[in-house]
Amino acid sequence: MDFELTEEQKMLAESAASFARKTSPVERLRKLRTMPPTEGVEQRHPSVGDPRNWEKAVWRQMAELGWLGLFYPEEVGGLGLRFFDASLVIEKLGTTLVPEPYVASVVLGGWALLKAGDLAQQKRFLGPMIEGETSLALAWQERGARYDAGAVETKATRTAGGWSLSGEKVYVLNGHAADHLVVSARRPDGSLGLFVVDAGAPGLTVTSITTMDSNRAAFVKLDGVELEADRHLEAGDALAAVEWALDLAAAAACAEGLGIARAMTHATVEYIKVRKQFGVAIGTFQVLQHRAVDMFVQTQLLESTSVFACVNADGDDVDARRRTVSVAKARLGVGAKFVSQSAVQLHGGIGITDEHDIGLFFKRMQVLTTLFGDEEFHVRRFAARPGFDTTVGD
Repeated sequence: MDFELTEEQKMLAESAASFARKTSPVERLRKLRTMPPTEGVEQRHPSVGDPRNWEKAVWRQMAELGWLGLFYPEEVGGLGLRFFDASLVIEKLGTTLVPEPYVASVVLGGWALLKAGDLAQQKRFLGPMIEGETSLALAWQERGARYDAGAVETKATRTAGGWSLSGEKVYVLNGHAADHLVVSARRPDGSLGLFVVDAGAPGLTVTSITTMDSNRAAFVKLDGVELEADRHLEAGDALAAVEWALDLAAAAACAEGLGIARAMTHATVEYIKVRKQFGVAIGTFQVLQHRAVDMFVQTQLLESTSVFACVNADGDDVDARRRTVSVAKARLGVGAKFVSQSAVQLHGGIGITDEHDIGLFFKRMQVLTTLFGDEEFHVRRFAARPGFDTTVGD
């Protein structure tokens, strides 16, 4: 398989890198996180500050660049490319911790809607998102689910006009700011269904929470939320759509983690060139040179597995998708730990301060290793594949 980037892909990556440096340096995240958090649907858009923790103007810029529709079909307003092309953008956004909900909205919510909804529903909800006018969130996780997309107790009950939803979702990425929530719920026959719920709908309560990486998510409670029949996404298998979206998001997390690993390695190498101890730059100490080389090696390993996963993530071969994504996510768990801990150690005390970028990179990396399945989950999933043999031959 040829992993050499085309000229168009190189231009896309360079454009994303330039955007990240100029439009959203790490300092921007520091400023945005000081905005007051949201405590409910009725307070989602207060007159002072922006509770989204990201900016609509930047979201629209990303849409104008075509990034929000890169791997979506042309019939819904996308560019018809592959997810790998989007991963090039995601990697560069990771180098400066761009807070806009690309993974939460474009990858998670959007992909689940694409795979479960009919063409009319896709155009209705994906079109505005691709244009940067709205954002989505996938509300799939419940208390005690532990990465199991099928562990759903939220109930969908038929009504005269459509459906009524009742239940609770936790840690909904972009749930505090999304215009539409794609919610998984158990239908009367016991099967899983997906439903589109508008932000601010009667019976919907959204509580914003701040995560350890300075981003935000939400706890979502549905208390008899009434929906019209056309809000039910029934053109595709709901569980398969959610699981595919989670795999796509796991691959995206690997791409973002690769960007962060590159940024941390570069920052660390530059730091040990100028930081002096005993009158000489600590970068002249052989043991620290070896550590920097090990950081580079781990980053290269992350690149290899991440690229392979992103190439397969939107393909129809389910086994190839799950296999490569699990390998990449497990590799992220190992490599991210080594690179981030080494970066902090080589920076010394300043590496754990909030004022230094390394500390923010470290926190985001820890979150990425647990999102969409941690190392243990993906090792177990890989080992559970049919035909996998753990025995050692003679």
